[in-house]
Amino acid sequence: MSKKDKESVEEKKPIVIKNATDLQRLKLEKLLKNPDKPVVIPEGPKQKSLAPPPDFVRNVMGSSAGAGSGEFHVYRHLRRKEYARQKFIQEKSEKEKLDDEYHRKIEENRRLAEEKTAKKRAKRLKKKQKAKIKEKRPKKSDNNSECNDSSQSDQEDEDEERSPKEHENNSIDSKEVS
Repeated sequence: MSKKDKESVEEKKPIVIKNATDLQRLKLEKLLKNPDKPVVIPEGPKQKSLAPPPDFVRNVMGSSAGAGSGEFHVYRHLRRKEYARQKFIQEKSEKEKLDDEYHRKIEENRRLAEEKTAKKRAKRLKKKQKAKIKEKRPKKSDNNSECNDSSQSDQEDEDEERSPKEHENNSIDSKEVS
């Protein structure tokens, strides 16, 4: 047999689907046979809505005495319809309540995350600024007396209170003096 005959025999064999993966594989193979063909993607489920309640109902006697058998069935049908409508309204309000709560919680989590990030950013910038100030300071020898150390710590406290520009001006002045 030639190659064409073998391929035609293989295609003619009935394909047995044993599980969901086989079904999925077959569907994909079918789609990929003709890639130019447009694929139809179904729409999502539409939102359910009920008819508005009736304005008034005529000739319904209910299940009371004197009602014929036909009227009772009409009454029962209308009652069931109204109960279904009320149940739908309650479920819809519950769903809206849960959605609102979910969105509120998402917004709250986002706000908390932003606050946390802002706090960490401020801390990072402050640390960076202190490191810049520290590296700009001239290093003094360790042989100085304790008086100089205490005056130096006082000066550091003052430097921390000043802005970086003031600190630069002050360090330039101190260099000129020495």
